[in-house]
Amino acid sequence: MTKERKNERKALGRREFLRTLGAGATAAAAVSGPLAGEARADTESNEEKRKARYRETDHVKTYYRVNRYPR
Repeated sequence: MTKERKNERKALGRREFLRTLGAGATAAAAVSGPLAGEARADTESNEEKRKARYRETDHVKTYYRVNRYPR
């Protein structure tokens, strides 16, 4: 190999760098996905799960009125 070819192989171009970075991020996400564990949403009691959450307050009514939502 010539001296120029050796330098080309050692130097990492911008596109090659970004391609490698993207592949590394994908691999890391694939590995950490199963290891992260499951999200737990059962921290609420049964009473908290059944209570009403939506409240039509004054600012919600104003939003509906301004945006002309039908009643």
